[in-house]
Amino acid sequence: MRDRAATRPDTKHFEEAHQTSSPLMAASSELKGNYDVFLSFRGMDVRNNFLGHLYAALDQKGIYTYIDSEELQKGDCIKPALMKAIEESCIAIIIFSEDYASSPWCLEEVEKIMECKEQRGLTVFPVFYKVDPREVRTPRGSYRKAIKGHERKYGRDSEKVKRWKKALFDTGSLSGWDLKDKVEADLINKIVREISMRLDRKLLHVAKHPVGIHRQVVKLESMLNLESRDDVLMIGLWGQGGVGKTTLAKALYNDIFKGFEASCFLANVCETSKDSKDLVHLQEKLLSKILVGKELTMFSVDGGINLMQHRLCHKRVLLVLDNVNDIKQLNALAGGREWFGKGSIIIITTRDNHLLTVHGIDEDHIYEVKTLVNWEALELFNKHAFVRSKEIVIRRDLVDSALRYANGLPLALEVLGSFLCGRREQEWESALNKLAKKDNEKEIFLDIACFFKGRSIEYIIDVLNTCDFDTTIGVEVLVEKSLITKERKTVQMHDLIQLMGMNIVKQECHDDPGRRSRIWLCEDVCDVLSEEMVSFGGLNTDFTLLL
Repeated sequence: MRDRAATRPDTKHFEEAHQTSSPLMAASSELKGNYDVFLSFRGMDVRNNFLGHLYAALDQKGIYTYIDSEELQKGDCIKPALMKAIEESCIAIIIFSEDYASSPWCLEEVEKIMECKEQRGLTVFPVFYKVDPREVRTPRGSYRKAIKGHERKYGRDSEKVKRWKKALFDTGSLSGWDLKDKVEADLINKIVREISMRLDRKLLHVAKHPVGIHRQVVKLESMLNLESRDDVLMIGLWGQGGVGKTTLAKALYNDIFKGFEASCFLANVCETSKDSKDLVHLQEKLLSKILVGKELTMFSVDGGINLMQHRLCHKRVLLVLDNVNDIKQLNALAGGREWFGKGSIIIITTRDNHLLTVHGIDEDHIYEVKTLVNWEALELFNKHAFVRSKEIVIRRDLVDSALRYANGLPLALEVLGSFLCGRREQEWESALNKLAKKDNEKEIFLDIACFFKGRSIEYIIDVLNTCDFDTTIGVEVLVEKSLITKERKTVQMHDLIQLMGMNIVKQECHDDPGRRSRIWLCEDVCDVLSEEMVSFGGLNTDFTLLL
């Protein structure tokens, strides 16, 4: 009797345990609001003047704003609809006018707004409309008179009034806008620019299935010491291609970016900085994201360095430099800690551990991103392999074979799972046999992944035929299996599939390249040749060199 498992073998309990309780997923959903801005105010005079103009300016910019349609003076308790609107907003603006604190309803709003600020990261801005901020904090003037009235009504030791006073103090202490003698139109323009900038700082897409990410984010946050404002911290995320460095950096960025004055995620730096002109463009992009609304032009990398040092040295920023492969990139984009304000955090992802050391990052702040543990690999594979095939039955030994082949590498699990998705058991068997057991196609596949991607079909056939391969048929089989493609007489391979092939070779001997079947990195070639020459034993002829 064969061992069978339907659709998602042995994973039901994994999904129930991890989908419903993932803090990472919960955090993402909490930060999504139905409204961009919630406006809290008091009185028809405010509504018909300042508030009306502010609402119109926000609406003109496409900023979805909640404003209560009723006068806020009916009853003592804030209605549930307003509570819900506050909870579903990204930003709250409180317009403190002279008569604001006389309304218990408004004070309930302030209390709720500050509660949401603490619990879910709601951004709060006070506007002091013809009142001094000290009147709100202390309270003084009309605010003191209003609080005294509430104490007479609810009792001097009323817990409710104490909560209101604390909410007023906390809100009045926040950075906001004071109208005073300013022109209202100018202040409204300034508020709309700030709100637009805040809303532009949105969550990054992490992954369709962020399996195994949350536990690593927790580890990283323990390294960051987010409460400290005394120094600038640089950390490195290091690991092999396809292991999830970028995904992890995005998740970490999403978790912490709201705690910084400004933030920037520069994706795939190595691909977008082929020469010095590209680096200048990246410097401009970095500054434009951090200094919103500033049009800055640079003409050289050195000029960009000087400008970044001057403009960023007093700002607490979060900067992610993703996929860095050259020290020149780091020198141009984050050359030193003194470039940034105290409390800033710079995160660098790379495949080159030594690059981080050269840049002065100590071992305690270098995090190795490793492959997924067994149950995580199974969960991720199943999410890609069985997403549209609820009724298909697949033997567990075939699933295990695919998992062994991917060896915990997230991108390999995604590619292989997607390739097998919707296929029947016989097709799984055939595909896995072709990929892992039939030497002819397997060896050709690995050679193309390590050496020949982008080379002409004629050249590949000529070289591999000298190794006694049936290359013509082997290439056709790989095309049929969607592992390679033919484009303009060249052989191409998706980056993810190439990474999977390279990873298969690396796993032959993780720590000793000389014991692998293929070597394609120059540094590995030099190391192996040096070791072989010193050993006097001659070169190991069991591996292939790309020279």
